[in-house]
Amino acid sequence: MPCWKMGSSMSECHSSKSLDAEHCRSTPASLAHGDGPLPHFTHGSALATVVVRLPGVLVDLFPGAPRKVEVPATTVRDMVDELDKRWPGMRDRICDSRPAIRKHMNVFVEGERATLKTKLRPGVEVFVLTAISGG
Repeated sequence: MPCWKMGSSMSECHSSKSLDAEHCRSTPASLAHGDGPLPHFTHGSALATVVVRLPGVLVDLFPGAPRKVEVPATTVRDMVDELDKRWPGMRDRICDSRPAIRKHMNVFVEGERATLKTKLRPGVEVFVLTAISGG
């Protein structure tokens, strides 16, 4: 079975001496070089990116995090996972332990409030906002 289907990195997989010839030929060319995490695949192709706009109060907690970032994702959950890979701990600021989007956070996709299950189309803008409350 090709390493990209097994979910291992190329270096982990290729450190094994027991590879058959078909193994590497069946690995997509886009994965033939490099060792980073493997992309998710949807209908045989890599995920398209979405544009995420983050609030200043959130990016201030993660040095180097920009207010606008592109990430590969097909759902809001994928988007949050990718943000957390880049800036560990960001998931905990956006989501609670259920897991669901925290009460004081709002995620909007095309003007509609989103959940972690909300599907994302390629190129869509996703807005992560902090809720405003008072008393």
